[in-house]
Formats: sequence, structure tokens, C-alpha cells
Amino acid sequence: MGNLIYVIGIGEDGAGGLTPDSLSKVNNSEVLLGGERQLNFFGGYTGEKIVLQGGLKPFTDKLEGMWRERRTVVLASGDPLFFGIAGYLVRKFGPEHVEVIPHYSSVQLAFARLGDSWQDAELISLHGRPIQGLAQRIDGKHKVALLTDESNTPAVIAAYLREFGMMEYEAFVCERLGGAEEVCRFWTLDEMENSEFAALNVVILRRRPGTGSSLRRGFAYPDEQFQQRKPEKGLITKREVRALVLSELNLSEDAVVWDIGSGSGAVAAECARIARLGKVYALEKGAENLPNMEANRRKFRADFQIIHQKAPQGLESLPDPDGVFIGGSGGELADIIALCAARLRPEGRIVVGAITIETLYGSMEALKQAGLDCGVTLLQASRGKPILGMTRFEGMNPVYVVSGRKS
Repeated sequence: MGNLIYVIGIGEDGAGGLTPDSLSKVNNSEVLLGGERQLNFFGGYTGEKIVLQGGLKPFTDKLEGMWRERRTVVLASGDPLFFGIAGYLVRKFGPEHVEVIPHYSSVQLAFARLGDSWQDAELISLHGRPIQGLAQRIDGKHKVALLTDESNTPAVIAAYLREFGMMEYEAFVCERLGGAEEVCRFWTLDEMENSEFAALNVVILRRRPGTGSSLRRGFAYPDEQFQQRKPEKGLITKREVRALVLSELNLSEDAVVWDIGSGSGAVAAECARIARLGKVYALEKGAENLPNMEANRRKFRADFQIIHQKAPQGLESLPDPDGVFIGGSGGELADIIALCAARLRPEGRIVVGAITIETLYGSMEALKQAGLDCGVTLLQASRGKPILGMTRFEGMNPVYVVSGRKS
């Protein structure tokens, strides 16, 4: 075995499910590392057993001190390269020192039980991760596989999907996959929310034929689709402006976004759907606007975080942003821009929607003072309106879209 670390995948069927070669590597090793459940499959093992606990660093510190001198095997559930420990060990010790021998992954087994292909499924691990943001990640997907944990149980997942109106999905839950007590069956979301499950499970969501909606395709959705304060007082960034703002923000899928002075939450909702793997924080000082923000968050399946604060308060605890949109500043524009610029990640952008020349001048000066590359576009749009069987154009208020980029 020399100076290789063997990472061997194992299923619920234990040692009996290993190939002869894998079993030989385990039996001939001097040190066997893994979770308590995996180690218990080898009651007669004569070498040293080390339980994986306390996080990856203490575990790898122990591994560091022994693998060159002693024959070492690490046991891991299923495929160790599928949301498992093997990728971390390869990065830590180098691919030339780690050999991975996978077992069936839990997702592979779950789709086999379902009798459906899985190359076109969205694969998401909620194990040790927050469920927040799941809605925009899976909206519109036909098949989704979710790895769960003791916090993100099938019941919690069902309640979350119901919160965002995602009733088009049927659920297939597999418990104790590969073991003697395996159970796999379909559930409605209503049933699943009110049931208990074994700790080891995989949830497959499959959209029922004929369900789904075109409401959330694309971006820059029509203003009337958003719940907003009435009578119309401008607490929504208009569709034409939103399209330009989103272009200027230039968000990646995993971007962190601050929407300051969020109003109806329209920009936050759009950003969350673009940055579906990232995080979006919407700050709004007006309590009367929060119900509209929450309604739009659910309707557009955009799980952004609502923060009831007047900026710059409430920003200090947020992760550094890749993009910032300032739709309202409450008279604190210069301070907000200075703080945002200081926290902005490299290549990040700040975009300001200004409807007055004072805000235009103030935002451009503040962005320049912060050392950002500054640009501005005056957007003057008109919408067609019917008149006597014909169409006229009705002009909208001009808006200055000011942007600053951190080089």
C-alpha cells in the first residue's frame, strides 16, 4: 500500500458490499479512519481505528502524521467524491497520494429505486448547509435530488416548498438506502410535512407533467406582476430600469448582493433568481413595505433575506458584496456608498438609481471619492398606450443609472 491514502466508499450493506480488492485493502491496513457507523462494520479489525469527529482539520491533522509511515484507509459513505471527504483530502495531500475507490452514491441508488435517469437532475446537498436559497435553485427544474440532514429533514423540505407554492412537485423519499430496512416510496408534500423519517435519507423531487408556469422565465418582469404599495408612489424600480440595473450589476451565479432601500423587493427578487447559488440581502426602513417584499419573495420563488433597517445600519454583519443596488438612501447616500465601496469585492459593482439631479451628482461624486470607475446612463423610456383603437406613447420619468466598478 506504500504511501497512498485509500479512500474507500461503503454502503449500508457494510463490509459485504465491498469488492474483494477493497476489503483486502481494509484488512491489510494498519489504521482505519471514518465515521463511527462505518467503523462499526469492521468489529474484528485488528489495527487502530480513528473516528472522524470534530471537523475536517483535526481529522486531517491526525492523518498527516501517520499516512506516510503506516498503511492507511479512510472509509466514507457511498461515493466519497460526491459531497464527500475525498475531494478535500485530494486537495490537502495531492492527487498523487490519494486513491479513491467509490461505492454507489446515495443519489445513484435512489434514482435506481425510482427507475429514472439522473444525468439531467439538479443535485443539491443540504447536509450541513442552510436551506435558504433553495427556492430559486430548483424553480423550473424537472428533477431534483436533495441530500438531507437532521435539520433539513424531508418534513422541513416539504414545509419550505409549500411556503413558496411549489406544489407542482411530487416527492420520492428513500430511507436507509442499501440496508436491510430500506424504504422507498412516493409522498405528497402535505403528507411529507407531517411525517417522520429515518435519519439517513435522500429526497427526489419530480415535477408532475403539465405543471409549472411561465411567470418566472427570463428577467425584468412586468411591474404589475409585483405586489407594491398603492396608489402608485414609485416604490418599485420600473421594468425598463430594472433591466439596465441588472445588466450593470453583472452578477455571477454565486454573487452576494445588497439591495438597499428595497421598497417592493423587485430588484432583490430579480437578483436572487440570477445569483441562484449566492445570497441576496434586501434592506428596507419602511415597515409598511415589508409585507409586499415578503409577498414578492414567495411569488417569485426568490429566497432573499429581508432586513428591516435604515442603511447604513444593518450592513456591518453582512458578507462582503459582489453587487450593490441603491434604490433609496434616506439621506445617507454618501455614507452608504463609502461603506459599500470599502466592503466591495474586487470587480464588484455599485449601481444607483437616481431620479433627481442632486442624487445623480451626489452618487457620482461619492463613487469617484471611493476610487471606483464611474459611469452613468440617462434612461428615458415610453410605453405604448391604447387610444381610440390606436397606440400612443406615454413617457416615463427619466432615471439616471449610475454605476461604479471596483477594479
